Amino acid sequence: MDSRSLVPASPAFQLPVANLRSVFQTHDVERKLAKLPDRDHENLRTTYERMLERGPERFQVKPSGVPEMAALYAQLPNFTEVLDDVRRHVALAQDSRDGLEVTPMLLLGPPGIGKTHFAKKLAELLGTGMSLVPMNSMTAGWLLSGSSSQWKGAKPGKVFETLVDGQYANPVMVVDEIDKAGADAQYDPLGALYNLLEHDTAHSFIDEFAEIPIDASQVIWITTANDERNIPEPILNRMNVFEIDVPTPEASRQIARSLYASIRGEHDWGRLLNPEPADDVIDHLATLAPREMRRALMTGFGNARLAHRDEVRVDDLPRASANKSRMGFVQ
Repeated sequence: MDSRSLVPASPAFQLPVANLRSVFQTHDVERKLAKLPDRDHENLRTTYERMLERGPERFQVKPSGVPEMAALYAQLPNFTEVLDDVRRHVALAQDSRDGLEVTPMLLLGPPGIGKTHFAKKLAELLGTGMSLVPMNSMTAGWLLSGSSSQWKGAKPGKVFETLVDGQYANPVMVVDEIDKAGADAQYDPLGALYNLLEHDTAHSFIDEFAEIPIDASQVIWITTANDERNIPEPILNRMNVFEIDVPTPEASRQIARSLYASIRGEHDWGRLLNPEPADDVIDHLATLAPREMRRALMTGFGNARLAHRDEVRVDDLPRASANKSRMGFVQ
């Protein structure tokens, strides 16, 4: 199978398969499977058998050179510093046999400015797929590290599933709203990250369900947060922290134009609509948070087509509710 069938490609950006990397040792799985009692532990037995069937090798990919990222800089003008950091890491990996390593990063900023959207775009750029871990509804660390097989309904964690069931040894893992992680007296939801964010200890990450060492050292970690005060200092010290500002008015216009072009280009119905939005439409979109722009544009595109027009007008866009409180303020 050649690399073209494994990863997306474009004239400006190619992602060849760099090498194969084992994410676990087969003999570890065979030893665990042999020790399982004949009865019970069916989920665990199925997991071990699936691991042996799939084998330990996963693709570790990297860009063949520093990619052309002008489109991303245009779409995400308030993420320039983060994009610069990614380009530096890619430059280190090119023309060498080393894999792509990206220092874990924290995207810190108010809600709605595009932090999760950036993470998805970066995963698309690197081509290894993305696994999203929403921490706002999480009360225990098992979502990342798995739960003990002794518990009813136990299963592996996200890290194990992404590496064992996926194609890549270096996927992008997005820990969304890390500052919202809940905890109780028994479990630390961020406990697994102390080892996972350290390159040396991530080589032998133990999922509590499978209890098999997994090589998670190549995972590309992106975390997002609104407030760093709720994140333990040892976790912060393991990441590059980037403070993401609210876009300036001009940057918001730039984001709106990029989103218009991106959504239109992603859909076949886009050919029925004007390639350039009207200035007053951009002016209106620029007053919205980046998170809201896409929803507003989809509404606008739909209303334009219902009216059998090829242009989106301001009246096609949704209006903010008059009684909706402003973000960040309590009425």
